[in-house]
Amino acid sequence: MFLVSGPELVIAAARAGILGAFPTQNCRTVEQLDGWLAAISDAVASDAVASDAVASNAAASNAAASNAAGPAAVVSPPRPPAPWAVNLITHRSNTRLADDLRLVAKYRPPVVITALGSPRPVMDVVKGYGGLVIADVVDLALSRKAVAAGVDGLACICAGAGGHTGHLSPFPFVSAVREFFDGIVTVGGGVGDGHGVAGAIATGADLVYLGTRFLATDESRAAAEYKQMVVEHGLDDLVVSAGVTGAAASWLRPSLLANGLDPDHLVFEGDRRYDAAQSPAKRWSRIWAAGQGLQSVREVQSVAQVVDDLERELAVAADRFGAVVRSRR
Repeated sequence: MFLVSGPELVIAAARAGILGAFPTQNCRTVEQLDGWLAAISDAVASDAVASDAVASNAAASNAAASNAAGPAAVVSPPRPPAPWAVNLITHRSNTRLADDLRLVAKYRPPVVITALGSPRPVMDVVKGYGGLVIADVVDLALSRKAVAAGVDGLACICAGAGGHTGHLSPFPFVSAVREFFDGIVTVGGGVGDGHGVAGAIATGADLVYLGTRFLATDESRAAAEYKQMVVEHGLDDLVVSAGVTGAAASWLRPSLLANGLDPDHLVFEGDRRYDAAQSPAKRWSRIWAAGQGLQSVREVQSVAQVVDDLERELAVAADRFGAVVRSRR
């Protein structure tokens, strides 16, 4: 999430057992990006060492318990940290892409997500160290081009996504993609709770993007006013327009009004540029985006609390789905 995701959010996500990501454009300089990647790499590596040590101790304790005469509690090892990812803008206007890629090669994030351009510029670097490449796509033409480039996964950006959005429903989109691609398929757009996660999985997705739900977390870098606006508003407060960046995106109507813009008559002026070296942070700092998942946001929580809620909701949805299937037999 632009100007929202940072090391704190990515590390917290990994510790909660999900894959967190941030766009490299959130760093104004290559030096800052170097620091962020170092912080995330060090934290995840440290957590992995600690998890291995605890797991080893748990195994030893359980072995001792099995040899004891009486009943004993079984110690469960902690869940190891999840992988993490960076998002690279591969649009031709991003003059910092080569510099960012050099840092990707240095720190080797397990997953690299490409957006707003072809994934080809990152393929050799990421595949060279064994990483996975997932390409954001909004239609079948882009999906086929990404598959031809050799990506490991497609992220189907669907209607309802926050920030830059798609226009397709996930149901026909994923079904069509599955006709020619058997790799990792991710669905993004409008998912804000565990029921939505279950629905995305039911369409045939392997992974699910959630952005707006994590925007309103303690670890998010969003301004407090931004988080509160997401908490207080819902579906009727979103405006989809290409009038801000030149590409269709989902905006919070109150933030547009607060910046003197007419939400119903937005006109884009200028070139479509996504240059990390000249990131338009000021323009974005008060014009706020959100996806349809904001309807599920009721309060600001920690990442761990959100993940707990998602797991609980997913379990409820899975039980309901199972009951429906069983009733049809």
